[in-house]
Amino acid sequence: MAPPNDPPKPLFVKLGFNSSEKYLNLSNGNLNVKDFPVLSDVPRNVTFSPFSSICKYSDAPVSVLQRVQAHSHKGGFLGFKSQEESDRLMNSLGRFSGRDFLSIFRFKTWWSTQWVGASGSDLQMETQWVLLDVPEIRSHVIIIPIIDGSFRSALHPGKDGHVMICAESGSTRVKASKFDAIAYVHVSDNPYNIMKEAYSALRVHLNTFRLLEEKQVPSLVDKFGWCTWDAFYLTVEPAGIWHGVKEFANGGLSPRFLIIDDGWQSINRDDEDPNQDSKNLVLGGEQMTARLHRLNEGEKFRKYKRGSLLSPKAPSFDPNKPKMLIAKAIELEHANKNRDKAIQSGVNDLSEYDSKIKKLQGELEQLFGEESSSSSSANEGCGSCSCKDKDYGLKALTRDLRTKFKNLDDIWVWHALCGAWGGVRPGTTHLNSKIAHCKVSPGLDGTMNDLAVVKIVEGGIGLVHPSQAHDFYNSMHSSLAESGITGVKVDVIHTLEYVSEDYGGRVQLAKAYYNGLSDSLVNNFNGTGIICSMQQCNDFFFVGTHQISMGRVGDDFWFQDPNGDPNGVYWLQGVHMIHCSYNSLWMGQFIQPDWDMFQSDHCCAKFHAGSRAICGGPVYVSDSVGGHNFDLLKQLVYSDGTIPKCQYFALPTRDCLFKNPLFDHKTILKIWNFNKYGGVIGAFNCQGAGWDGKELRIKGYPECFKPVSGSVHVTDIEWDQKAEAAHMGEAEEYIVYLNQAEKLLFMTPKSDAIQITIQPSSFELFSFVPIKKLGPGIKFAPIGLINMFNCGGTIRELEFFESGADVSVKIEAKGEGNFLAYSSEPPKKCFLNGAEVSFEWSSEGKLTLNLPWIEEAGGISDVAILF
Repeated sequence: MAPPNDPPKPLFVKLGFNSSEKYLNLSNGNLNVKDFPVLSDVPRNVTFSPFSSICKYSDAPVSVLQRVQAHSHKGGFLGFKSQEESDRLMNSLGRFSGRDFLSIFRFKTWWSTQWVGASGSDLQMETQWVLLDVPEIRSHVIIIPIIDGSFRSALHPGKDGHVMICAESGSTRVKASKFDAIAYVHVSDNPYNIMKEAYSALRVHLNTFRLLEEKQVPSLVDKFGWCTWDAFYLTVEPAGIWHGVKEFANGGLSPRFLIIDDGWQSINRDDEDPNQDSKNLVLGGEQMTARLHRLNEGEKFRKYKRGSLLSPKAPSFDPNKPKMLIAKAIELEHANKNRDKAIQSGVNDLSEYDSKIKKLQGELEQLFGEESSSSSSANEGCGSCSCKDKDYGLKALTRDLRTKFKNLDDIWVWHALCGAWGGVRPGTTHLNSKIAHCKVSPGLDGTMNDLAVVKIVEGGIGLVHPSQAHDFYNSMHSSLAESGITGVKVDVIHTLEYVSEDYGGRVQLAKAYYNGLSDSLVNNFNGTGIICSMQQCNDFFFVGTHQISMGRVGDDFWFQDPNGDPNGVYWLQGVHMIHCSYNSLWMGQFIQPDWDMFQSDHCCAKFHAGSRAICGGPVYVSDSVGGHNFDLLKQLVYSDGTIPKCQYFALPTRDCLFKNPLFDHKTILKIWNFNKYGGVIGAFNCQGAGWDGKELRIKGYPECFKPVSGSVHVTDIEWDQKAEAAHMGEAEEYIVYLNQAEKLLFMTPKSDAIQITIQPSSFELFSFVPIKKLGPGIKFAPIGLINMFNCGGTIRELEFFESGADVSVKIEAKGEGNFLAYSSEPPKKCFLNGAEVSFEWSSEGKLTLNLPWIEEAGGISDVAILF
C-alpha cells in the first residue's frame, strides 16, 4: 500500500538505543572509525557526540526508526565552538590526505555535481557531502554538513588537507558561536547502504523532511510527456501547444503529460505598465528581471477561446515561426555580448555595434508583428484581467486538449518558487510583496558565473512576506487547479538564500515557504503534483522535502554550449549524465530522481535515450514542432504513452564511485538498475568535459573525447539494494543481452568480465536475466522486446509450471515487436493470447516471436511456451 498523500499529524516517539558498541570516537586530535584515524589534527574546539546522545525523539515511521536504531552505533555528530558569535563561521574539522573521496558540490547556486580527489584540500567550495574510501578497515565514511538551528552548513577546502566547515545563517541578525550537531558522520562497509543509513538517521534527527519511501510519487513517473521549453522558450502560446501535442499523436505516440514551461504567466518589468504583460520575450534571460503582476495566466493564454482549435476550420500553425524567432533572438543576444566585450576591451566607438543591435531588434519586432497580424482566431477571445468565463483562457485550453487527446492525463505549468524569476511585483496583487535586494553568500564565489544570478541580483526579488506563503501558493494553485492544471514544475528554488537578511535567515525563511508550498500541494494537486528544479542544495532537501517527492537530479539539457564551444553539443550531454547519476546517490533518498527532458532530433538524442530508458523515472522530451525522431522515441515509449520503467533509480557502479568518468581518459560511466525479472547496466562514454576548479566553469577537454575501454560484470549490479531483487543476485547463471550489439552471452558470478570499448557519446545496455532450469536439460530466460532499449522492462509477469514431463512458461509482456527469450531446447508449441503461433528457434538458444499491439488489451500480450 502506498503512503498517504496527506500524512497525519506527526506523533513523536522517544527513541531507545540498546547497543553499547560505538564505531566512532574523537580522541587525541583524531576522528577514529573502528579505532582507525580518518581525520587527523582535529582542532580542540571540535566535538563529537554519538547519535544516541543527540537524537531523543522523532516522528518517523516505525520501519525507519527501527532501521536507524539498528545502525545508530555507526554514526554521530560533529560540532564546534567559536570565541565570538557570527552569522557566518568557518572551522576545520581535521585533515586527511592520500585517501580517495567522492563528493558532491554546488557548481552553481542551483546545481550540484560530482567531484573526486584524495585530500581535504581537493574539495570544492559548497560541498554537500564527502564519502571517504577506507580500505584499511574495508569501510566507507561519509561526512554530511547539515542544519543546526537557524544555520546551514557546507564543506570547503582548507590548506594542508584540512576539511573546513562553513556554518551560515544568511542574516547578520542571526548569530551563534556554538554548534552541537553541524555535521553528521556515518560509517558502513557498503557505499549504497551508507547513503540510506545516513540520511535515514538525519530524517530521524531533524524531523523536517521525509524520505522517498514515506511518500507517494507523481503519477507521471512511468509515463511519457512533452515539455514546451526548448520548443518555444518564452514564445509558448496555445496554438503551438495544440499542434505540438497533435504531432505526437499523429506520430503514434500519445503524451500522457504536458508541461507548459516558462512563458505562460502574467509578468512585466518595473519600468512597464503594471497592468500589461511584457511583450516580445523570446529567450531565457529576458524574463529574469520581470515579476508577476497577476497570479493567473498571461494575455496570450487568457484570450484563448474554447473550441477554437477543435473546429474543422482551426487556424494553421507555422512550425518555423518559433524557430525563426528563437534564431533571431539568439543573433541579437550575440550582438549584445559582442558589444559588452568591446566595452571591456576599451573600444570607444560603439556605433557599429549599436547599429547592428538596432537592426536586429527591428527584424525581431517585425517577426512578432507578422505573427500578430496573422494571429489565429484561437487568440481572439477575452483579454479581461478579471474574466473567469469557462469559455476563455487556460481552463478553455485544457478542456479542449483533453477533449481531443484522450490519453493526456496531466497538464502541468511552470512557476518560480517566488512566483516569477523576479518574484511578485509590489502593489499589483492582494499579497504583501516587497523588493528584497539580493546578497550572495561568499561560499558561492567558488561557483560558476551564471546569467540567472546576475539578472536576479540586478533586479532583486519581489518577495511575498513569509507570513503569507500559504496564501500565496494556495491563491496561485487553486486558480490553476480550477483551470484544469494538475501539477506544477517549481523552478528557481534556491533564490531564497539571497534574500533572507530580514526574515530570520535562510533556514527560517525556507521553512515558511516550503510549508506553504507543501500545504498547497495537498490542497490542490493531490499532494504529489510537483517536480522541483534548480533546488540542488542541502537546505532544500533538509527542510523542503516533507511533501515534495520528485525533483531534477541534473542541470538543464543544453542542446548546445551557451558559451560558444561548438563541440559542446557533444560533451555537454555526458556532463548531464554524470550530474544525474551521482546526484541520485543522495537525492534519491529524498525524492524520485528526474533526469530532465531532451530533444529526440538532437545529434546525441540516442545517447540521452539510452540513459532515460534505465533511469527509473519519467521520459519526456522538449522537441520543437516538426522536430521529432519517432523511430527513436518508439524504442523508449509504448504507443499508449507509458514506458517500460525500471524498478529503482539508476546509480553508478562501485568501480565508478571514486573515479572521474568525464576527463580521466579511461573511465566509462556505468549505471545499474533493476527490472522485475532481471537487472540492467548502462555503459556510457561521457569523457570529454568537466569542471575546472581554477577557471570555475565546466569546459571541454577535447583530448579525452575518444573511445574508452572497460568491463562489465553481473556483480556490478547491487542486487541487495531492493528486497524484491535480492534473490536474482543468487542465480547460478545469467543470460546477457547487449541491446546495441544485439548479442547474447552467458555469464556466472565467477565468469570473467565482458570487455567493451565504447565510442565517444555512445553507449551499450546490458540486460542480465537469471537462467531458470526446467525439467531435464531445459534452461530458460526471458529477455523481452528487443526493439525497446529497456527490453527487460517489457516483461510484467513470469511463471513456470512443471508437471511430470510437461514443462511450460507463462509470460505477460507489454508492447509491440520482436520478443526474445533464451531457451536451451526448442519448445513444442507457443501460444499468443490463447492461439497457437509460429516461432523461430536457433541452435544457440534464441527463441523469437512477434507480439502485436492489441489496443483493447492495453498492449499486453499473454505468451505461453510449452516444452
